[in-house]
Amino acid sequence: MSRHALIVGAGSGLSAALARALAKDGYQCVLVARDVAKLTSLCSETGATAMGCDASSAADVNRLFEQLDARAIVPSVVIYNAGARVRGPVAEVDPAAVAHSINVSAFGGFLVGQQAARRMLAAGAGTILFTGASASVKGFAQSASFAMGKFALRGLAQSMARELGPRGIHVAHVVIDGGIRSATRAVPADAPDSLLDPEAIAETYLHLIHQPRSAWSMEVELRPWTERFCGCARKYSDLSTCDHMHNE
Repeated sequence: MSRHALIVGAGSGLSAALARALAKDGYQCVLVARDVAKLTSLCSETGATAMGCDASSAADVNRLFEQLDARAIVPSVVIYNAGARVRGPVAEVDPAAVAHSINVSAFGGFLVGQQAARRMLAAGAGTILFTGASASVKGFAQSASFAMGKFALRGLAQSMARELGPRGIHVAHVVIDGGIRSATRAVPADAPDSLLDPEAIAETYLHLIHQPRSAWSMEVELRPWTERFCGCARKYSDLSTCDHMHNE
């Protein structure tokens, strides 16, 4: 019987590394994004199925899971990797844009987590993983919307872990505390290992999925070994001077 994994907020970078790792581990992946056209190559590479959905819309998320039900797909792994932000001074940033950012980063996590939990409770098992960021634990200047969304997502993960863990469902939150290497974000020549390798991050997600329930992790923090716990590869002695776009 096939094992299925659902990745919401799929695209290049970390989510692509997760899809490759899960496919290699024997999972049939369903990749979810608002724009499924960008997933064509990744689906071809991993044998995954792409489905369209706005994770911040309750109607869209309900429809997504109903479509999975109709295909007899019950994901044993669900990863919420979606996020949005608007950057700017708190006195000037557009409230509507902030609301959208919070809806995608946090409310969407609730919607997906709720639908996943309903099905996993019926099955008596499953894993739900939420992708966090430096902003999950540190609110940076001019990034209020992302901090609010990621703080809320972390709280959701903690609440769900305590509620669902005793019923056989492993819920964990992964803090990606640093920038992630990508095709458009290369590691600086003068700072090797200063960006996280997405494939290395994916290995930690797989570890969480395979953890024995006698020693489940509720939260894992990942950062480069060069990191000074400021969420930035740069070496600041005064963190108030750091305006780097942390893993946001």
